[in-house]
Amino acid sequence: MPISRVSSLIVFFVFLRTLQGVESEVRTFSTSTFETNCSSLQLEQYFCSPEIDPSTQQPKGCSKNNLAHTICMAADGIQCVESGNNTFPKEIPCLWTNGYSFETSLLLSVFLGMFGADRFYLGYPAIGLFKLCTLGCMFLGQIVDIILIATQTVGPADGSHYIINYFGPRLSRLELDNDTYRMPQFDWPEL
Repeated sequence: MPISRVSSLIVFFVFLRTLQGVESEVRTFSTSTFETNCSSLQLEQYFCSPEIDPSTQQPKGCSKNNLAHTICMAADGIQCVESGNNTFPKEIPCLWTNGYSFETSLLLSVFLGMFGADRFYLGYPAIGLFKLCTLGCMFLGQIVDIILIATQTVGPADGSHYIINYFGPRLSRLELDNDTYRMPQFDWPEL
């Protein structure tokens, strides 16, 4: 056999041996678990399924600081140091409500806003009394309150949020921070 053929065979067998070693390492890596502090996991690395309270449409146990405690599950292959398995406790954001319905306040504003019923309902008795005495500021205050309540600019006086059906007209404010990814568009100017 020529020498080039022998060297090709040797290179081929070395290559096969290397592939077998890499394959066994991949197999042992995929069956092993990664142990970490689960409170530092990224959003895609865990799943939370809180129990929803049907009367408020928010997670059960939502507190005044707009957080609810729930049990989350880490992704496959991740084990939590805190619990020794793949579950861990986490605080998730929620909207604390104190029983004020969005639909009720909007209907009161439309039909009885000239008498201040919407402001009395939301816990603003001084403004409600003013609207009652001035007939809704000659109906101008009623129109302004309809707009303010419909856009959820005015909420309950105790700082809680409205009870709105899960798929209802909830206002969401969008904010940009350092973790926000903005996909570049073709018409954006170069910086």
